[in-house]
Amino acid sequence: MAALGPVDPSSFSEPERCVVTKLHVDLEIDFAKHVLVGSVDITLEKKSEDVKTVILDTRDLTISRIVDRATISVLPFTLGEPTGPFGSKLEITLPTSSDKQVTISIEYSTSETSTALQWLRPEQTAGKRQPYLFSQCQAIHARSLVPCQDTPYVKFPYTAKVTAPEEVTVLMSALRKDPVRHPNKRTTTHEFEQKIPIPSYLIAIVAGDIESRDIGPRSKVWSEKELVDMAAYEFAETEQMLQTAEAMLGPYVWGHYDLLVLPPSFPYGGMENPCLTFVTPTLLAKDRSLANVVAHEISHSWTGNLVTNNSCEHFWLNEGHTVFVERKIASRLHGGEQMRHFMASEGWDALQNAVNTLENPLYTKLIPDLKGVDPDDAFSIVPYEKGFALLFYLETLVGGPDVFEKFLKAYIDTFKYKSINSKTWKNFLFLHFSDTETQKVLNDVDWDAWFFGVGMPPVKPDYDTSLRDPCTNMCNMWVEASEADMSQFGKHDLHDFSSIQEREFINLLIQKPPLPVFKLEKMNELYQFGVVINSEIRFRWIRLGIRAQWPKIIPLALAFVSEQGRMKFVRPIYTDLYKWEAARQKAIDNYMEHKDEMHNTTASLVAKDLKLM
Repeated sequence: MAALGPVDPSSFSEPERCVVTKLHVDLEIDFAKHVLVGSVDITLEKKSEDVKTVILDTRDLTISRIVDRATISVLPFTLGEPTGPFGSKLEITLPTSSDKQVTISIEYSTSETSTALQWLRPEQTAGKRQPYLFSQCQAIHARSLVPCQDTPYVKFPYTAKVTAPEEVTVLMSALRKDPVRHPNKRTTTHEFEQKIPIPSYLIAIVAGDIESRDIGPRSKVWSEKELVDMAAYEFAETEQMLQTAEAMLGPYVWGHYDLLVLPPSFPYGGMENPCLTFVTPTLLAKDRSLANVVAHEISHSWTGNLVTNNSCEHFWLNEGHTVFVERKIASRLHGGEQMRHFMASEGWDALQNAVNTLENPLYTKLIPDLKGVDPDDAFSIVPYEKGFALLFYLETLVGGPDVFEKFLKAYIDTFKYKSINSKTWKNFLFLHFSDTETQKVLNDVDWDAWFFGVGMPPVKPDYDTSLRDPCTNMCNMWVEASEADMSQFGKHDLHDFSSIQEREFINLLIQKPPLPVFKLEKMNELYQFGVVINSEIRFRWIRLGIRAQWPKIIPLALAFVSEQGRMKFVRPIYTDLYKWEAARQKAIDNYMEHKDEMHNTTASLVAKDLKLM
């Protein structure tokens, strides 16, 4: 399948001819019908006088009427046939005017099957009092929320008015204004403004029975009241993370940085929606041990939101840089360079696992060809960890962390508010490091292998193993021990391990041949992995048990994939259970029972993992 459009294979739009420069939505939330109804005003800039039409992306939207805002004259339009996950091309005839700028208004409603929107019944929430709505527009789901040029190539500011039942609070990826109550209608209209240009995938909305706590001078955490105090404790280091990132990359330009803890069906660890990061409740470990995900989303405020990849093919520009900055923040707050190297080596192992298990090896390229490919199908940790490995490798080549951080700051300052591709990034790298010696070093990098090579990177960086070595030693002791040697282990073996070391210990065991069940029984008796709160440890423990085909792990695995919907956890466990013949039908039955509680994207991809579609 050819690219849908000239600038982005996943978008019908032609922004080089006519581009969106501003967007205003005025919507009402209908919880009964699971739709949003209203209008969007789109300001367009024609690139030449001969432009007669504009092309927008849509998916499952009902378009009622389109008018010219200046004259209120009706504008003709055609809506193309659906093209799989890419939706339908909306082509609108523009007013006959010599004006370079025009604003059109589109009256529309979303579908109850909108892939961007997740509707929860009250009983699916923690408080069970009110229904709940949240969006997830990345990668190409904004087109099912609003007609737009649904490509990161295009960035625009937006404003919004959203009317909802008075019992629920509405938030968006923008700064809030004072809401207006309508007592006679028992509704409230919430207003928002995002002055900084953003790509469509960063439009976000949430509506539910939520409240907030202050966690810093520019930050609140939002959640249902059952979780909000726990979340306030968990994310208390947010301001420190923000200040650390600012010292490295420059001022935080978005005003507020709030966090929203979503219901368990949220499919990702976090989503970097501007002014309002969405996070999964699986981060609530009660010891702040998983708060590095917040460092990741904070980093996106610069790498991704401020400087953006111009298509999903260059997704590594967002994620590789963000992982790189996240680990620098984490190391400066806890553990220093040894911790950064430890996290890097853990990421390398995760990358190796992804390379070994991805069904399509072409998706292991740092810059994949996504013509005709749903970006969700190609999603993996490859752009995160392969991208990080490239940046870490380059840091060692050009003079170390201090030198490379100056490049990072210059990169952000040069391309802020813009969308770029990998060629532009590489050209700037060479421009920044212009001395002859460094140019020679950079020219010796095998760029084709890094960008377009299948599988693992051509070079493995040299990571410090000081914090990893105790994990390796403990792993080897368990692997090599016989049944008669079990008495050598005690409940204090991991007393000096941090939680990240505990999960790495289990990670290393997963990479070994399956353990005999008697070892898992003893390990569980001593270390209580089966009841641990930390979701990252519990996830790995479950996978270790499935590898050993330990029958006792099946109920724990099914409970875990049912109580939360984070794809990082759910998809691998369902895949592992499917491969185990004795567990396969139980996994399928469990999915069929709970699929309606899952996010649309998660349910669709797990169905593929279980060979149900």
